[in-house]
Amino acid sequence: MNKSPSEIAEILVQERLKAGSFNEYPAQIPASLDVSYQIQDAAIALWNSDVIGWKIGRLAPDLHEVHNSERLTGPIFRNAFKYANGRAVDIPIFENGFAAVEAEFVFEVAYDADINKIDYTDDSAADLISCVYGGVEMAGSPIKDINSYGPCVVASDFGNNFGLILGEKLADINSAEDLSAENCRKYTAATSFGNQTKGVGGLFSMPGGPLKAIAWLAAHLAKRGHPLKKGQFISSGASTGIHDIEVNKSAKVVFGIDSKDLVTININTRPLLVGDEFLPKAK
Repeated sequence: MNKSPSEIAEILVQERLKAGSFNEYPAQIPASLDVSYQIQDAAIALWNSDVIGWKIGRLAPDLHEVHNSERLTGPIFRNAFKYANGRAVDIPIFENGFAAVEAEFVFEVAYDADINKIDYTDDSAADLISCVYGGVEMAGSPIKDINSYGPCVVASDFGNNFGLILGEKLADINSAEDLSAENCRKYTAATSFGNQTKGVGGLFSMPGGPLKAIAWLAAHLAKRGHPLKKGQFISSGASTGIHDIEVNKSAKVVFGIDSKDLVTININTRPLLVGDEFLPKAK
């Protein structure tokens, strides 16, 4: 028998709280992204932690028309948010689930967005943000092969997010021109595991540029009744790729402007255990 969105949300949330894992998706695959977001909203209501930001993921080009969307999103919770502060950050991961490191340019929201506004231009999207940081999204889920199921499963499980590590500020954003195609080429990022470079990229890696993604997110969240709030963070997409990581491993992400390295974030992974600080107390 098929399960309701609220029932699926309960299953997904409880497995996260147990620091557990699934060998396969524990219900029928959501029929659409609309259903996925119903599951996500029900799960947000069950997760006893404030939403301090949102991640943006990009669908494979051949799926854009299928899902009538180029992107998906998921919440970032306060309990799984860390400042790098120049020190290596210990991050718990689902030992038998999925975990990956994603170098992301993170934008801070300047003011509360209008819940009734669902149409954003590059200029109005730029107006909505105040600055950009170097950061790392920790992709994570109890579902071992979550990405293989496609965007409907990814969106249903918090967008495959399990944390955000924020580094230092890279620059203030004063206008859309600051994030023009030419200026985006100045921002670089690189991810390495030990001496092995896993990926390089930058703001220029994002198809359409970051303002298109921010405009989409602001409109999407307003339609869902979750308008962006002042001080929230937007993790704008994997700039060097999605790099799977295992327990007791290390990674380094470096961000720069004009070929000068400005922000370095070092990560050490450890097993996620029941009662971890990254997990809220059950409601």
